[in-house]
Amino acid sequence: MENEKVKRIADDADMIIRGYAFKRDGDFIRVFNINDGESAMMMTPEGVMLETNMDDIQQVIVKRIWEQDSQYMEGADAKVL
Repeated sequence: MENEKVKRIADDADMIIRGYAFKRDGDFIRVFNINDGESAMMMTPEGVMLETNMDDIQQVIVKRIWEQDSQYMEGADAKVL
C-alpha cells in the first residue's frame, strides 16, 4: 500500500498500539497493521473477529491488544464486555 494511504489510516485511527491502528466504524472496529501496510481485521467491540486477512499470530496479537488496551481508545464506550 502507498505510504500516503497508510499515513492517512494512521492519522484517522482512534488508537494506535504496537503498529496496529484501531478505528471505530459504526458498530464495528477496524484494525490495520500500519507496519506491513496490508493486514487488516474487522471485529465487534466485544473482540469477536468477523473478517480478516491476518495470519493466526497477528490475530492473537490484535485480540490481546484489544482486551488489554481498548479502554484507551477515544470514546468512553470503546469496549462492551
